[in-house]
Amino acid sequence: MRTTKILVNLIPLLLVGFFSNAAVSEANREFNKSFKFKPTAQVGARPQFLIDGLPNGKLKRTLQRCENRRFVKTDFSIGHRGAPAQFPEHTKESYQAAATMGAGILECDVTFTSDGELVCRHDQCDLHTTTNIITTDLNNQCTVPWNADAPNPGSVKCCASDITLAQFKTLQGKMDSFDPNATTAEEFLGGVADWRTEYYDSRGQLMTHKESIALFKKLGRKFTPELKGPDRDANLQIEDVFGSQENYAQKMIDEYREAGVSPRKVFPQSFNLNDILYWIENEPRFAEQAVFLDGRYASGIDPNNAETFSPSMEELVSQGVEIIAPPIFMLLAVEDNGDIVPSVYAKEAKAAGLEIITWSLERSDIRQGSRTGVDGNGNITADFYYQFDVNPEIQTVNNDSDMYTVVDVLAQDVGVIGIFSDWPATVTYYANCMNLR
Repeated sequence: MRTTKILVNLIPLLLVGFFSNAAVSEANREFNKSFKFKPTAQVGARPQFLIDGLPNGKLKRTLQRCENRRFVKTDFSIGHRGAPAQFPEHTKESYQAAATMGAGILECDVTFTSDGELVCRHDQCDLHTTTNIITTDLNNQCTVPWNADAPNPGSVKCCASDITLAQFKTLQGKMDSFDPNATTAEEFLGGVADWRTEYYDSRGQLMTHKESIALFKKLGRKFTPELKGPDRDANLQIEDVFGSQENYAQKMIDEYREAGVSPRKVFPQSFNLNDILYWIENEPRFAEQAVFLDGRYASGIDPNNAETFSPSMEELVSQGVEIIAPPIFMLLAVEDNGDIVPSVYAKEAKAAGLEIITWSLERSDIRQGSRTGVDGNGNITADFYYQFDVNPEIQTVNNDSDMYTVVDVLAQDVGVIGIFSDWPATVTYYANCMNLR
């Protein structure tokens, strides 16, 4: 009798527990579904440090409210050469750090070795500043070796194309730098800017393009390879190795196809418009997300004068270009009241139907603001990426925290679909907070 009474009393509790657990399980399923099982990102302390330095206002309050949320990877955050603000660029360690910080897309700049293999380096000829090559026997194979008898820090040139793939793989990556006053090879490898670090130079595993594809697949990331242009002072040229620029451009795409990577996960890039047009003609599926890196700032384009845009935005679209990627400064302008607004360039690109990606955040030391002084004519000068901030009436970027204001305008007013960053956590934090996926 007593046992029966106990069971009768327990039945409602068991039912409540059953339905409660079922409800919790369903809620957990919906929660996980909303994140599509994306890996958690570790953004670290830097975003909060930057946010704390923002002036009081809506942006600061909005970003502060996200401090304790769960951060996940986002394609809006693009690892520029990995995470080279602290890790040697284009190394396995740099890529892994960028993925940990939530970058949904990772970049391998693509150049080549003497035996025609594709490798991840920012330039055809940067091994003397990004690796330990001049302290090895391979120094003798450089286009311009380090000369121990007559130190020549201003003229050293070591190219990936100077060595074979097997030789390339023996090198160790280091922070991109050199000492222009060096008298020894070891001194030459120094010169690291004081806002960067050598703490992570103890390991720097260089990567082939194929290895980067395998690593990014393993990390669950998308791909944005940049086909690097030729260095015409190098001993070996693209035409010597591949026969033509077109063959070189094709080989980069072929390595994604051979690895079974969907074109929808690849954003091939080039500063050479002809590379983009080649892919449009010969690899239309991969070309749907091809990115024209706009380097016309070097040839006189004025971001606030549409008459200098040649070809025009409409002409680019008519040729099949869908994504354009200028440096940050080309997309912004500063009004006399201090508001940062989209430039004419940004407005024209959007009006023509182009998607926009920009580069590169966290690649400048703006702890003391954007301004660098005045030129010979008395005009205000600014850091490369912040050249928009030269309005004589007001300075808008006064410290590193102000980069979040820049990011906010790029995202909300310009409407960029992604931002390259040397420290992806900064962009990952913003994108998560603003629900940009």
